[in-house]
Amino acid sequence: MPRYALQVEYDGAPFSGWQRQKTHASVQGAIEDALARLEPRAHTIAAAGRTDAGVHAMAQVAHCDMTRNWTPFRLSEALNYHLKPLPVAIVNCVAVDDDFHARFSALERQYLFRILCRRAPVTHQRGFVWQIKNRLDIAAMQNAADRLLGEHDFTTFRSTICQAKTPVKTLDRLTVSEVETPHGIEVHFDARSFLHNQVRSFVGTLERVGSGSLSPQDVQDALDARDRAACGPVCPPHGLYLAGVTYPKPPFA
Repeated sequence: MPRYALQVEYDGAPFSGWQRQKTHASVQGAIEDALARLEPRAHTIAAAGRTDAGVHAMAQVAHCDMTRNWTPFRLSEALNYHLKPLPVAIVNCVAVDDDFHARFSALERQYLFRILCRRAPVTHQRGFVWQIKNRLDIAAMQNAADRLLGEHDFTTFRSTICQAKTPVKTLDRLTVSEVETPHGIEVHFDARSFLHNQVRSFVGTLERVGSGSLSPQDVQDALDARDRAACGPVCPPHGLYLAGVTYPKPPFA
């Protein structure tokens, strides 16, 4: 069966997350339903990452197996037609080898979290940033972030319902920077894989550092404690984006 890689962009607000569920709308379910309109049968697609409810994606990667040989452009156009009016778009589609797997072939995932620091209500970015009403100390946040880099037992920053076999992960990048948007902050994360709620736990804790409630050393102590109770508050999902996925041979190059 011909296999195709899909680059997917979506607004996560209307969905219970990526993964198909019986009683709630999901991104995976929406795409599989669209595929069934093109080839009437049950479809199961795999993705690079299972984003949680409310989390967005700029460049999620999934793959699907089709019976017919589709021109990638026609397949993406047909899927986008049947996905309307849902906020899901296939922004790229390519034919790939049978051994390509959106999840297991991935080398690294990149996540982005956006924060807007201002008292005035959010208008244009509402639902796509986490609003903090006070300015944050970016240098202190980066100092704390640096302590999380590398391989660690991240039990403190792991959801109690996380199903990963081990809490040990390697964080390759965690940067906190101001952006051109007035009072905007972006937090970038790169790792091969993440624990459930790990990124949102990081951001919630770093925000406490930026506000002065915690120090960078407190973050180090929380990491060393390997205790979920030592984690700061988990931030809301709507500022989080799956921003990219790295493969040995970039499928969309």
